[in-house]
Amino acid sequence: MILVSACLAGINCKYNGGNNVVPEIVELVKQGKAIPVCPEQLGGLPTPRTPAEIKGGTAQDVLNGRAAVIMRNGKDVTSNFVKGAVETLRFCRDVGIKQAILKSRSPSCGKGYVYDGSFSGRLTEGNGVTAHMLMENGIYVITENEIAKLRRYEGK
Repeated sequence: MILVSACLAGINCKYNGGNNVVPEIVELVKQGKAIPVCPEQLGGLPTPRTPAEIKGGTAQDVLNGRAAVIMRNGKDVTSNFVKGAVETLRFCRDVGIKQAILKSRSPSCGKGYVYDGSFSGRLTEGNGVTAHMLMENGIYVITENEIAKLRRYEGK
């Protein structure tokens, strides 16, 4: 079983109320091979919601209390992002999930690069809070842009 960002499966949970549908991921869900989850919703945030970015450090810094996840309007939603990451990891452990396809650049799900906290569209190296927590706990994480890597990982 594969965990997928719910927005990639066509579920309207993105900050603006839309989604980031990827037909191949929708097909994985339809075939019962993937389960969609939105860490931000699991953390208690509504949809739609004001965009948020990691400010003042990395996902590891957020988890260690040295950085924050801040909405564009200045509201600190760090606790929601941490709760969403914890709940997502708990779900993965409960279901036995070892792989995830997450939304690139997201402050929750991004892997490799996330927005830099300035709300200017600039990227910085790093991971989202959930992606970081999953990887730190042995879950193989890729983004929707790396689906070919997942096929190789599965030996297909």
